[in-house]
Amino acid sequence: MVALGVHFLLIPSLMSIMAAAQYMMQDAALLSYIDQRFLSLEKRLEKCNQDVLGYVEEFREFSRTVQSRLAGLNTGKAEVEREVENLLTRVQQAQRDLDYLGSVTDSNACVEVHEDLLQQQLLEEAEEKKRLKLMLNASCDHVLAGIRSLKIVKKTGGKHGSWMKDPGKKHAKIYLLSGSVNNVILEFANIMTFMENNQTVKARRVPLPLPWEGTGHVIYQGFLFYHRHGSLNEIVKFNIQRRSVADQMLLPGAGRVPAYQLSPQTKIDLAVDEQGLWALHAEPETGGNLVVTKINAGSMAVEHSWDTPCSSRDAEAAFMACNTLHVVYNSPSGGSSRIQCVYDVLGALSAHTNPGLPFPKRQGGHCTVHYNPKEKQLFAWGDGSQIVYKLHTEQKV
Repeated sequence: MVALGVHFLLIPSLMSIMAAAQYMMQDAALLSYIDQRFLSLEKRLEKCNQDVLGYVEEFREFSRTVQSRLAGLNTGKAEVEREVENLLTRVQQAQRDLDYLGSVTDSNACVEVHEDLLQQQLLEEAEEKKRLKLMLNASCDHVLAGIRSLKIVKKTGGKHGSWMKDPGKKHAKIYLLSGSVNNVILEFANIMTFMENNQTVKARRVPLPLPWEGTGHVIYQGFLFYHRHGSLNEIVKFNIQRRSVADQMLLPGAGRVPAYQLSPQTKIDLAVDEQGLWALHAEPETGGNLVVTKINAGSMAVEHSWDTPCSSRDAEAAFMACNTLHVVYNSPSGGSSRIQCVYDVLGALSAHTNPGLPFPKRQGGHCTVHYNPKEKQLFAWGDGSQIVYKLHTEQKV
């Protein structure tokens, strides 16, 4: 009976142990299942990470390839533009050469010129001179005899720049164009505003859609005329009030060499005098001598060109005054500027013209010298200073 009692007492205990063992087996299976699921998820996440890294590297390689090809396209585009501009310039130069060859007589040919033909040629030359005088409205009765005084108005900006008034307008506005490559004009209400210490704060900023090159720009009749940066010989006509490009033109033969040896940043120098707009530049075909071109400011068309005897060597600037080119020379190390070459496009220089006129009371070079026909003064830029020179003129005889 005792054994039977012990047996009955052991049965519940054994059942309890078996139940606990069963639960432990179920927990172990669950843990194993969870572990397997985590291993599977970790492998999938690792594969996803590797795929993402592969995609990123593939995209980077594709981006580098695209950028390289786009850079090649931009380079090719610039080269094509340069080749087109160069070809156009060569065509225009060839046309000028053909016109010249067609207008002269072959000295090696044994051609007997009839007296009537010679007379006709003389009449045509006289008519051409008459046409040029009418075109230029040859009413200038004075010549430059000296530069009397100077006034340093302001010292602002860097070594290169230009400043001016608009001789074709009645207002007193001052315009400042700083730097040899830039795209912002500063407009001041008058000279007093320009001279103030905080003058840049009071200036009206006029941005250009196309930047300029050099310092040879001019403002005339409400328009800024300038050499476009990055182009060989493109001149831009910009409406200052409307802030838009009004017209553009190519100047034949220009842009290949600097207009002045001592101011190499300027390839095309524009000028204004009593007769309107001019362009000054040098050409290899002229031995580096300056070429003067009259431009119609309204139509942006070339009216006539003259090859001058004035060399660009040791020249720093030039200006037009009363149909006459005045070239300013200096030494490469800097010194006293002086006018040493004068060329009247109408061939009407008087005996009182005196090449070798010195600029007064100042040592140093100019990067810009522009004539204002309304005020009969020179607006110059020298070593960051804005300078006004007063002129002394005499009557032609």
